[in-house]
This record gives sequence, structure tokens and C-alpha cells, in this order.
Amino acid sequence: MFVPFSVADFLDRAETVYGDRIGVVDEPVQPAPSQGSPTYAEIAGLARRQAARLDELGIGAGDRVAVVSHNSSRLLTSFFGVSGWGRVLVPINFRLRPDEVRYIVEDCGARVLYVDPELADSLAGIDCEHTFVLGADSDLYAPPGAVPRPWEPDESATAAINYTSGTTARPKGVQITHRNIWVNAVTFGLHATISDRDVYLHTLPMFHANGWGQPFAMTGVGARHIVLRTIDGAEILRRVRGHGVTVMCAAPAVAAAVLDAAQSWEGEIPGRDRVRIIMAGAPPPTKTVARVEQELGWEFIQIYGLTETSPLLTVNRARAEWDDLEPEVKAAKLTRAGAPALGVRVRIEESEEGAGEVLARSNVVMDGYWGRPGESGAVLDGGWFRTGDGGEIGDDGYLTITDRKKDVIITGGENVSSIEVEDCLFSHPAVAEVAVIAVPSEKWGETIKALVVLDPDADAGSATESILIAWCKQRLAGYKAPTSVEFRDELARTATGKLQKFTLREPYWGGRDRQVS
Repeated sequence: MFVPFSVADFLDRAETVYGDRIGVVDEPVQPAPSQGSPTYAEIAGLARRQAARLDELGIGAGDRVAVVSHNSSRLLTSFFGVSGWGRVLVPINFRLRPDEVRYIVEDCGARVLYVDPELADSLAGIDCEHTFVLGADSDLYAPPGAVPRPWEPDESATAAINYTSGTTARPKGVQITHRNIWVNAVTFGLHATISDRDVYLHTLPMFHANGWGQPFAMTGVGARHIVLRTIDGAEILRRVRGHGVTVMCAAPAVAAAVLDAAQSWEGEIPGRDRVRIIMAGAPPPTKTVARVEQELGWEFIQIYGLTETSPLLTVNRARAEWDDLEPEVKAAKLTRAGAPALGVRVRIEESEEGAGEVLARSNVVMDGYWGRPGESGAVLDGGWFRTGDGGEIGDDGYLTITDRKKDVIITGGENVSSIEVEDCLFSHPAVAEVAVIAVPSEKWGETIKALVVLDPDADAGSATESILIAWCKQRLAGYKAPTSVEFRDELARTATGKLQKFTLREPYWGGRDRQVS
């Protein structure tokens, strides 16, 4: 028997088994009216009403519905209300500038755009067939009791398009299918041992690779979702204490914020011996991992993946064999990317130019890049996905990421195209040459540094470090701007004139085993 996977399966089970249970606790203080604490039955009702409203608008299966929103109950419901009836959800990073959002909306051909109230004014100039501000629920949902038109599930159909920064200045739309989402969510849940006893805090933006699949996985087992709109270390500790949180996913910067807040926290740190914190992006320093486990008493789990892989490829969770190791030794083992998740195959394609490239094969690998068959074929050639990361696999089967072959910097969990930042700096009239690289950061994992050669005829005061950083912040999303600028007389290049970024990075990463943090 073959029954196609659908994202609707997760909410269907939650409604059937846990209908009377509170499914989500919405952010209490936000620009839109909070949805409070709806049960899973009520969430399922809202999802049906959202699908029925899209029917009323004439939005058919395969049509794209974009949403630019902070974490919210409405965004959580949209994963099911949009994709569960065959449309394609396009969650967009709310930190992007209006022109960047406009590009994504136009590139994916969205017919509907949902906008967070906080962004309504700044995004007002974006043209879309139907634009609604989240919070006006008569726009979002059909009347109570509305029944949407049925959709025959197709697990190969695109359920979401997630835009990621890559080696070009324009982001690419990653087509994630119902099968991708289903396998990722179930596999992730297995490795994280989630159950109906869990309480999940959304410290990770839901737009980020579909919240790494947690909106689906946690719903499927009947766990309670706790929405967090803004990251604040002390507030995270208060939510852990107040809601009995047991699991969260986060970038290294979130762990740093919690550790900082813990220094002035009065009383016992909440969640000790209960919370699992799952991290990805640029792994934190070994001492940060040790502090999470010792000072907070939380279990640290490391994963590795990409938006193109839904995202889970490898998982690193402490094994019984490591229980008696010294904290720093155990922490060092945990900073590796990890062993392949169930159903994932990973290998290294050796290279004469440094670290070999990590290749992956799994049911979580994307269908392709939206509207970019050439780029899709290049990264999916031969039935393996080319990650663009350099790495090595130890004798124990654990993967370590040692270098990043793509010009991508991961800072605070966000992907930044170094080429995009370079293009922005090149637009300054005083800049003659520029190379943007990642350098280690205690707080962010890695951060953005610009190495700049000025035009010899430029006014010496026209392009200081602060001026160039401000220049980028005016033209790019704030997190894409360099945090430091270093001026050089020349930049290392090959005989053909290509920038030697590995040489430029070396002074900042010297003495480290890998060229990523």
C-alpha cells in the first residue's frame, strides 16, 4: 500500500489524539491581537478556515502564498492552512529590507502576501495580487465552520519555498516537498526523542528552513508550542520556568544570550536536567558547550544541515560512552557536525585545493531551486547534493566541517552571501577592491569582516570603517553589514586575479583545526 505523505498528517494526528490539549501559547505582547492558547482542535479549525479563505480568493493548488512574520501562532497555523491543501508557503525573513522582500515575492510569483503588523508600513510598496496584514483575521480566515475544497495529497509536490543566500547576490528559492518535510520532521523527532510530554520554545525563527521542521514534528506528537517573538536571554529563562519548556532550537548567539542572562539570574536556573537545546549554523566554541551543560544544566545537541536539505543531515548527541569524560573533552566531541541522521548518506569528494567537499544523499534533499534548473543540476549532479562545505569524516563516522567552499558566512544563524556584501561595498566610490570573509566571534560563531583597498585618489576621510559599515546598513539588511573593516594596500590573489580567500582568512583562524567556527 502506498499512502502519499502530506504536511497535513501532523496536524490531523494532533487533532485526533490531542484535540482538547493546548497546542500553542501565542506571544502575549505583539502588534497583532494575540490568539491566546488555542487547542489543537482549534488550530486545525483555523487551518481549515485559512484554506477555505484561499479558496474564496481563487488561490489554487501550487500557487504561492508568501508570509513575512515574526514567530506567531498565525504563522504556525499557516504551515498547515496553506501547504496542507496543496498551496506553497513561502516564509520570508522578516529582517530583510523591503527591496529584498520584493525580489522574493516577485521571484516566486506569490499571489498572496501576509505581512506582520510591525512591517506593514515598510512593506506597503510591494505589489501582490492580495496583501493582508496579519491580525485582521477576517482577511486570513473564512467564517467558522468553513470547509475547504479537498486536495489529493502529492508527496512530490512543493510544500514550501525557502529562500537562502548563496554564492550570488540574489537569494535562491529552495523547493521543499511534502516528502522532504515529512522525512525531516520524523527523523529529527526520532533523534531528539520528542514526545507528547515536551514543551517546545520557538527560539528559532519559524521562517528559517521551516523552523527546522519543528512546527511539524512537535505538532505530530502533540507537544505544546510556546511562541517567542523576540530573543532575549532573560525572557527565555522566564519562559522555560513559566511554561516548563523542555526543548528549543537555536543559533549559538541564543545560547550566549542565555548564558549572559544566567549570570544575574536570581535562584536556580530553570530547566536543569530537563531542557535540550539543539544548535546549528556555526558551532559555538567548546567552552560554550561546556558552560551550557555545566552552568545551565541543559543538554547540548549539535546538528548540521542546510536549507536545501530540510535541513537535517547529521546529528551529534552525547553518547553513553562519553558519560565519564571530562566536560571539556565531551564538549569538544559535541562541537563536531555529527553522525549521519537515519536515512542520510554522507561522503567526502576529495580535492587538491584543501578540504574535500561534503556530499549528501537523502530523502530530505530539495527538489531543486525555484526557476533555476541550471543551478539545480549543478548541485544535484550524480544523485548527490553538493553542500559547498569542506569537511572530513573521522574513523567513528562523525563529520567535521572544516571549511566553507561557498562564499557564505553564517553569523548568528543567518546565511550571508559574502559576494552580496562585496557588491554593496564596491558601490562606494572610494572602494577600489574588497574581500569579505568570516572571522571567529565568541558571540555569533563567526562574524563579517571586510578587507578593503581604497582608491588612491579618494578623500582619506570619505571611507572610514564606520562610514563603510553605515553604507552597508543603509543598503542591506542590518545583519549582513560587516562588523569590522580593515584597510589593506593590496589583497592576495591568484595568478589569474582571483581572490585567495583562504589566504586572507588564515591570520584570523590560525591555530584552529577548521576554517569555520
